[in-house]
Amino acid sequence: MEELYSKAETLALRRKHIGPSCKVFYAKDPLKIVRAQGQYMFDEKGEKYLDCINNVAHVGHSHPYVIKAATKQMELLNTNSRFLHDNLVQYAQRLTATLPEKLSVCYFVNSGSEANDLALRLARQYRGHQDVITLENAYHGHVTSLIDISPYKFNQLGKDSKKEYVHVAPSPDIYRGKYREDHPDPASAYAEEVKKIIEETQKNGRKIAAFIAESMQSCGGQVIPPVGYFQKVAEYVRAAGGVFIADEVQVGFGRVGKHFWAFQLQGEDFVPDIVTMGKPIGNGHPMSCVVTTREIAEAFGASGLEYFNTFGGNPVSCAIGLAVLDVIEKEDLQGNATRVGNYLLELLAEQKEKHPLVGDIRGVGLFVGVDLVKDKEKRTPATAEALHLIYKLKEHQILLSADGPYRNILKFKPPMCFTKEDAQHTVETLDALLTELEEATGMKTENNASTNVQCKRKTTEEGSQPEGASESIGHMNGAACRQENGIYSKKRSVPSKRIRT
Repeated sequence: MEELYSKAETLALRRKHIGPSCKVFYAKDPLKIVRAQGQYMFDEKGEKYLDCINNVAHVGHSHPYVIKAATKQMELLNTNSRFLHDNLVQYAQRLTATLPEKLSVCYFVNSGSEANDLALRLARQYRGHQDVITLENAYHGHVTSLIDISPYKFNQLGKDSKKEYVHVAPSPDIYRGKYREDHPDPASAYAEEVKKIIEETQKNGRKIAAFIAESMQSCGGQVIPPVGYFQKVAEYVRAAGGVFIADEVQVGFGRVGKHFWAFQLQGEDFVPDIVTMGKPIGNGHPMSCVVTTREIAEAFGASGLEYFNTFGGNPVSCAIGLAVLDVIEKEDLQGNATRVGNYLLELLAEQKEKHPLVGDIRGVGLFVGVDLVKDKEKRTPATAEALHLIYKLKEHQILLSADGPYRNILKFKPPMCFTKEDAQHTVETLDALLTELEEATGMKTENNASTNVQCKRKTTEEGSQPEGASESIGHMNGAACRQENGIYSKKRSVPSKRIRT
C-alpha cells in the first residue's frame, strides 16, 4: 500500500499537530498500521500482527458484510433522526430484543462517553438526586462528567480531585480486593460496602442518583464481580431512590459467550435500570446507545427539555448496527467466544501452574486477564515485567495490552473471530517469553505442572471448560496438559533480554 508519508514523517507530524496527551501504543516504537482484516493488522511494510487488543472491531476488521451495508446506505441517504426512517426503528427493535423486556427505550449517540454522560442525565432527572456511587479503578469515559466518576482518571489529579457528590465503593475483586476468594460470601460483603456508603451519604443530607459499574471491569483489571453482587447493590440503591447503570461499552454484544450482555452473568433475576453500550456496536463506526425503561425515559422527557443528537441514530449508523447484529448471529460469534475463550483459559491455566510470574487467570468468553505477580503469596504486582512482555510480544507480532491499577494485567479482548489456533500461538509465545524472563530475573520456573501431567485436551466444536471454572467466576486453577495442534504447533525460539525491575 502506497504511503503518503514515511513512518518517521507521520510520527513527526503527529508530534507537531496532535495534542501531547493523545498517546500511542508502544510509545518507544509505535506501530504504523495501514490496513486490517479479521483479527489481523498490517503495518506499512506489510508485516502481519495478531490483534488481541481490539474489542472495537468486534466482528473482525474490515468485515465485508458490514462494509457493504454501510456503503449501500451511504449511497442512498444519511441525515438526522428528526426525519422518519425505517433503519432507526428497525435497529431499536432488534437491539432491545436482546435485552430484558423492561429495557425498551433507546437513545442513540456516537461514543461510549456520550452514552454514559446521557445515562447520568437520565438518572439525575429521574428522581432529582445528584450523587453517584462508582467503583475503585473505574473508567467510564473522557468527558468532564465522566472523569469526575472515574477513579482510574481522577486519582491521577491528586487527593483532592474527588468531587463531593462522588462516592467510591471497593472494586468487587476477589483476587486482589478487600474480600477475596476465601471469603464465604464476597458478593454480600462487597454489596454491604455500597450500603454503608448510601447510609453515610444520607446522614450527610445527600441523595443517591445512581450506582454505575462496568458489568466486568476492564481498565480496573479484568474484574468479574461475584454472582449476586449486582442484585444486592441494586436493591440498596433503588431503596435510596437511585438507579443501577450497567456500562456494557467494553464487554457487551456477546463477548462473554453464552450471554449477549455481561450483566446477564449475574443471573436472570438481575436487570439494570439503564444499559450503556458503545465500542463493538458499530465494529469501528462511531456509534453508541443508551437503553432504559419507559418510566425513566418519560421522567427525562417531563423536564420539557428536548434531547437531540445530530448524528445519533442516523441511517448509516443504524445500517451498520444491523449488519453487526447479523454477523454475530450468522457467524455464531457468541458460540465462538465460548469455545475459543474456554480453550484460551485452559491454556493460560497451564501457565499459572508453570510460571511463578502468573498469579491469576480470570475471564469469561473472549474477555480474559492474566494477573502478573512478583510473589504469588503476597500477590505483588509485576508491573515492569508486564510492560516488558507487551513489547516482546510485539516483536513476535502479537498485540496485547497491560492495564489495571498497577498496569500488571495482560488483557485479552480480541475481535470475536479469534480462533483456537490464534489462542495457542499466543500462549505458546507467552510461555516461552515468561520462561526467558523468569530465568533472566532469577525466578524459578515450576516445570512439573506442564511436563509431568498428560491429558487429552478437547478441541471439539463444543470446546472445553477448564476444571474449577464457571462461566461467571472465571478464576483459573485448571490442571495442566499440553498438546500440539493447529497451525502453530511448531516450537519457536523466543529470545529475551534481561530487564531491570
